[in-house]
Amino acid sequence: MENRSILENYIKSLGLDTFGFTPLRKFEELKPLLEYRKMKGLENEFEEQDIEKRIDPFLYMEEGKVIISIAFPYLYSHEFKEGEGFSKYTQGLDYHRVVKSYLDKIVLFLQEKGYNAVDFVDSNRLPERYIAYMAGLGFIGKNNMLITKKYGSFVFLGEIITDMDIEIEPNNRSFNSIKEYESCGSCSICLKQCPTKAINGPKRNPNICLSYITQKKQIDDKWFKLLGGRIFGCDSCQKLCPYNERAEISNIREFKPLDFMQNINTEKIIYISNKEFKETFKNTSASWRGKSLLQRNALIRSVVFEDNKDIDMKSINSPYVKDYGIRLLKR
Repeated sequence: MENRSILENYIKSLGLDTFGFTPLRKFEELKPLLEYRKMKGLENEFEEQDIEKRIDPFLYMEEGKVIISIAFPYLYSHEFKEGEGFSKYTQGLDYHRVVKSYLDKIVLFLQEKGYNAVDFVDSNRLPERYIAYMAGLGFIGKNNMLITKKYGSFVFLGEIITDMDIEIEPNNRSFNSIKEYESCGSCSICLKQCPTKAINGPKRNPNICLSYITQKKQIDDKWFKLLGGRIFGCDSCQKLCPYNERAEISNIREFKPLDFMQNINTEKIIYISNKEFKETFKNTSASWRGKSLLQRNALIRSVVFEDNKDIDMKSINSPYVKDYGIRLLKR
């Protein structure tokens, strides 16, 4: 237990209080579900297509023994503004960089103790929500999100694989127990709030999730109205969750909403220059799909949600964005 105690104390010294450990092993129990989703075309281009790479963490460290799962809370306000264009997770500094900076410190700590370690955030192929569940960080809700006791579902997840020997108490958590949704009980608020009914249990369809649609490069006209003014991300399945109503505010200062995110100006985004983009959105997780995609979504918001037909097409340099402008104004 000495190794675990030393590591836990270091993680806590970084201001992190929601983390856990689970033995490194192949997650064979996930294979039937992943095969079903592949067969039914429920995967999207953001997912790893090779199922083995998703269930076998030994591919990342053969000598690994433990996965450390850590939750990083990002909520800074329970208020959801009407027609808020950006999901709360995008409003602070880019979580990829923030979470990676914390994980790198823990990896360095382990290496200085003589152990091997490798960290992952978001872009890894492993089932991070399931790993967090098995590590005891929280439970998987009907909205398919990890819900923690202290921070609700407003958390980012990061993982570290290490060859450190850490004693792990056995628990009765299993893949089958997730499907019972005991902690959700009869509550189905998230299912009712989802605009496209994308969440329907483990066999959900992420291809019609509005968060995904805001990040997809090419979308059909039918999505224009359904986006409901969203520019990047969607919080519909989180807004009214009872567990989120009492979620505590984050103590990670990097996730405090940036000033320009507090008062979004749709028109400014439509005509944003490369320089302005680099000084603002480039520092957030809403930038990873590029400037043109944000311009497109802002254009859809302006025409459909804000009923603005006075678009200066000559001031839009991107042929990609222009094409959407033409399609919008033709409707």
